[in-house]
Amino acid sequence: MSEKKKLTTASGRPYVENEDSLTVGRRGPILLEDYVLHEKMAHFNRERIPERVVHANGSGAFGTFTVTHDITKYTKAKMFSHIGKKTDMLARFSTVGGEKGSADTERDPRGFALKFYTEDGNWDLVGNNTPVFFVKDPKKFSDFIHTQKRHPFTNMKSPTMMWDFWSLNPESLHQVLILMSDRGTPFGYRHMNGYGSHTYSLINANNERHYVKFHFKTDQGIKNFNDAEATKMKGENPDFAQQDLIEHIENGNYPKWNLKIQVMTEEEAKNYKWNPFDLSKVWPHGDFPLIDVGVMELNKNADNYFAQIEQSAFAPAHIVDGVGYSPDKMLQGRLLSYPDAHRYRLGVNYEQIPVNRCPYAVNNYERDGFMRVDGNQGRAENYFPNSFDEIEVDEDYKLKSPEVNDASADWYDRNSAAANENDHYTQPGNLYRIMSDQAKTNLVNNTVGAMSGIDGPKKEEITKRQLAHWYNADKELGRRIAEGLGVSM
Repeated sequence: MSEKKKLTTASGRPYVENEDSLTVGRRGPILLEDYVLHEKMAHFNRERIPERVVHANGSGAFGTFTVTHDITKYTKAKMFSHIGKKTDMLARFSTVGGEKGSADTERDPRGFALKFYTEDGNWDLVGNNTPVFFVKDPKKFSDFIHTQKRHPFTNMKSPTMMWDFWSLNPESLHQVLILMSDRGTPFGYRHMNGYGSHTYSLINANNERHYVKFHFKTDQGIKNFNDAEATKMKGENPDFAQQDLIEHIENGNYPKWNLKIQVMTEEEAKNYKWNPFDLSKVWPHGDFPLIDVGVMELNKNADNYFAQIEQSAFAPAHIVDGVGYSPDKMLQGRLLSYPDAHRYRLGVNYEQIPVNRCPYAVNNYERDGFMRVDGNQGRAENYFPNSFDEIEVDEDYKLKSPEVNDASADWYDRNSAAANENDHYTQPGNLYRIMSDQAKTNLVNNTVGAMSGIDGPKKEEITKRQLAHWYNADKELGRRIAEGLGVSM
């Protein structure tokens, strides 16, 4: 017997006529009863789901995380329980501002999203290839992203609105400096680091909390395009990063990243010179050295891009026992916005999609909604408490309560001088000063090229305002960019 499968409709009915529509005579009109035609066209019309508002263009792969060092004194998370412990995972890399069909070598930060399938649920670590970000309060996020998208009048990218926003928000300078360096155009996804970016917390078996930063250091070594190379590659192969990742994995050259953490005690967090929950700042390694944890290896490509990468959904709200949040304002905002974005894009039951589903157990009282495909928990009660339940609460998973140092509610200025949160220049200046001479030159040239795109009646005002920020970070940097733009300081 033939092992080939029969061609069928979505309802399972075998059919033959897959290329010719049912018509009245050879040259007559199509009959309404040709249901196969209806089904094929109707499905085709609905093949595109809404693309992600940010991080629309991405690549991904499956792999494993292996623990190589003991960090159980910091966390009781089961995936870190012992050396040699392996956890299956999914990684998705992406550009931030471009649409789904844009080039993946654009000058842009890169998303670095990880999903670990642990026995205590899925843990999503959703960060970037940079340790900082442009803004530090979520109320500014949508405004910032609008400046990275298309202008409502011209429907084109606008350097003017980008630099206008950045110049009006000096907290962005640290990230803008990184973006304008060659780190803004990485050589694919394998040669860049990844960061949790936010401050998270780890909880150990004694219910003690430490604050933590996650760093994934590429084992392939840092490698970037310069600006000319990235521009050239955009025209030659807009899918360079996608091709590079999939071909290396398919050929058995599995990329690896080494996970390291920085750890800060709660007491240190209260007294540190910078707000440790400020996403525009790093924790200097001299004060909080990197601690080795384990190795992430990507060793399997998705069999179907749409099912396993396009439908993958990551949210920093998804934590596991032994990992917690922090007062990081941007993290707090993302706890709401990321799951909400997935419910809009994929439906309220997006976590039942196989790539997002916890492979161990999901038990709750949520029912119904679009695309409920798991049996809807059958005859089980959908309310709590009830007298018939097979679900129980395990008190071992009780969360450590968050600590609130200031109980006064207010719209606090995130850049307050009184609170010493308005130093936007020390860290980017320090970063510039440790760069090599060639890296400094590339940074200056990239910035001059990008700022040359500012136009319109506010060009001089925006340019000089941004130049003042560069100058405040480092006088040499400000002078060199001003000279490149032909502006006298």
